[in-house]
Amino acid sequence: MDQIVIRGGRPLKGRIPISGAKNAALTLLPCALLTDEPLTLRNLPRLADIDTFGHLLNNHGLSTTIEGTHPEEFGRVMTVRANRITSTVAPYDIVRKMRASILVLGPLLARAGEATVSLPGGCAIGNRPIDLHLKALEALGAEIELAAGYVKASAKSGLPGGRYVFPLVSVGATENAVMAAVLARGPSILENVAREPEIVDLCNCLVAMGARIEGIGTETLTIEGVRDLHGATYAVMPDRIEAGSYACAAAITGGEVELLGVGEAVLGSTLASLREAGVEITPTRDGLMVKRTGTLHGVNISTAPYPGFPTDMQAQFMAMLTVADGASLLTETIFENRFMHVPELARMGADVTVRGRSAVVRGVAGLNGAQVMATDLRASMSLVLAGLAAEGETTVSRIYHLDRGYERLEEKLSAVGADIERISDG
Repeated sequence: MDQIVIRGGRPLKGRIPISGAKNAALTLLPCALLTDEPLTLRNLPRLADIDTFGHLLNNHGLSTTIEGTHPEEFGRVMTVRANRITSTVAPYDIVRKMRASILVLGPLLARAGEATVSLPGGCAIGNRPIDLHLKALEALGAEIELAAGYVKASAKSGLPGGRYVFPLVSVGATENAVMAAVLARGPSILENVAREPEIVDLCNCLVAMGARIEGIGTETLTIEGVRDLHGATYAVMPDRIEAGSYACAAAITGGEVELLGVGEAVLGSTLASLREAGVEITPTRDGLMVKRTGTLHGVNISTAPYPGFPTDMQAQFMAMLTVADGASLLTETIFENRFMHVPELARMGADVTVRGRSAVVRGVAGLNGAQVMATDLRASMSLVLAGLAAEGETTVSRIYHLDRGYERLEEKLSAVGADIERISDG
């Protein structure tokens, strides 16, 4: 199993290209289930999760073709086609590897009239039930049964459509409901939907395929079902979490990094919190320049659904704030078990106290390199950030988490001056 070794203390300087968004790509890929014509996705990141989802689509009978891109280039182009769906079962041995696999439920149900999907796995960052997915699909006319660890959904005559008000904002449930509703026989109204940029990206892709969706980017989506969707070519949006992570890397090292291909609008509250902490951010012709010339300041942050501060940036901000002047308060409102990186940061000298769903971070003069272990995707990035700023050598184990969400991370960081390498622990 690979490890990442970092010798810290080097300010980062240079340019980092931002890859296509993992969370958007994993939502766009199942759109191919909704048509028998090819869907071509550009700017698709080279990630383990993307490969896993491709295997899942192959299981349903879809063909996946990757265009000949140079192996040293970031991103790739994939064409997915479902001439015929050969299986409506998403088996446990694939779904358990990645929670996003549940996103085949809605499109399979809409296209084939039935779907049997294993209950999902993924990062162990807290309880993430799928009850809202199921209730939304029931509101659209599906019959749902839970048996032997599987969700069995059916709509033999097609989904009639309907109205559903989400009691809680849910990104995944919104995505499943939207993909199901676009092929419904009648109209559907979804209220209190998630408004994340990845939801907007999904809706825009579906519209490019012939879907009729109104209210994109708002709390209410009105969807007029159509008989068929057609193929399309669509570019995946830039990854706002990757961009935010590298912005934190520039900040924690006192560096100056230009993030290529991403703008202010998609980063929203992440940029606001970075600026509050003392980080300079300036739009450029090609992206955003992130620079820290003075000291970092403690800030108070509470995660919230978009447009609030993203839960996927909480761990990275915590790492950055461990070396800020003063104290910070980070409150996690989305997942109840997303402070598993705290003990590992403490091994490097961080002063963090967890109180329920909040963590008090008291800035220290510096961090020290140590052997640490990643527990989930974003926690693993927080340890890399800490290692970049720490004195001495840091070894991060279980980096398969990183490979799920950051495209060739060590190459991008090395290019801007980090002393970082991937090694085999064998």
